[in-house]
Amino acid sequence: MRYILISSIIIVVLTIASGMMMMYMNYDASRAKLKKALRYNLFTFIPLMLIALIILIPNIALASPNSVGSPSGLGFIAAALCTGLATIGAGYAVGAVGSSALGAVSEDPKILGKTLIFVGLAEGIAIYGLIISILILGRL
Repeated sequence: MRYILISSIIIVVLTIASGMMMMYMNYDASRAKLKKALRYNLFTFIPLMLIALIILIPNIALASPNSVGSPSGLGFIAAALCTGLATIGAGYAVGAVGSSALGAVSEDPKILGKTLIFVGLAEGIAIYGLIISILILGRL
């Protein structure tokens, strides 16, 4: 477990360092190199995180020594996944809608109110995930 954690930390530090180096060296012209570096980082970081989750989930789900086989551990994992995946989806949606809204408002400033509605709807995804996770935690 320690090796997975150490290798994940090294990958994160290398990703940040390579991004800062590319920013410092002004690598805006070579988007292919940036995509290639991001692809390598994702194809190593994501499997390491999945391995860490596979190793840790049995210990986390059955963490309570008093009640063997208690479903409360899985409820906590469900609440965390619900909130995490909803915020990832909301971040992606706000990024796509926000950039499109900014382009549309720069062409026609009259539609600012309409674009704010779409951005608000995209942000609502995270709130829905948070509400569902609160409901899950309320049942435990």
